[in-house]
Amino acid sequence: MSMDAEATLWAQKRYRNRGTQRWAKSCIDYVGSGALIVALLPLFLLISVLVALEDGWPVIYRRRVVGVMGEFDAFKFRSMRKDADAILAADPVLQSEFEENFKLKKDPRLTRVGSLLRKYSLDELPQLFNVLKGQMSLVGPRMKTPTELGKYGDSKKLILSMKPGITGYWQVHGRQNVTYDERVRMDMHYVQNWSLLMDLSILFKTPLTVLRKDGAY
Repeated sequence: MSMDAEATLWAQKRYRNRGTQRWAKSCIDYVGSGALIVALLPLFLLISVLVALEDGWPVIYRRRVVGVMGEFDAFKFRSMRKDADAILAADPVLQSEFEENFKLKKDPRLTRVGSLLRKYSLDELPQLFNVLKGQMSLVGPRMKTPTELGKYGDSKKLILSMKPGITGYWQVHGRQNVTYDERVRMDMHYVQNWSLLMDLSILFKTPLTVLRKDGAY
């Protein structure tokens, strides 16, 4: 058995053995996401109107990602122009940068409203509905597309043993300022060392990280 396979089995066993903490994590997810959706409903409506006024419908973008139970659509407020794919395809330099990092530092595809949403991570708010549906967690590894999953090599099973999170270890430890390989290592660190206390610490740090706009683009 390879070292990656052993690490995967060990982490999965460790996670399963923390039954009380996993139950508490689920409670926090469902109660927290439900309460936040109700409390932030006026903000949801305001953002929807702003997105629609600038670039029309739809206001929600569905990103196809991979989770514990397979692929699903992660919801986001649309922050890009409708012709975003064409803009990327027409510029080989941008295409190369995106294929390496799955992000663009200066993204010409963003709308003005979208740029503001990205800076404060407001485009991620609709993922609270994914949490309520049981597809995501408030805290977890980064959500990944099927293509991105290839970056994890033999550790795919390990990273898919936990639901992706709206926030997570990498968001409060560098966000977009770290390389993609560092993001992968942070995800692995989170899964291998998960505890409810770690989740609570990340939840506590996230608002300050967002307000500071650390690594946001």
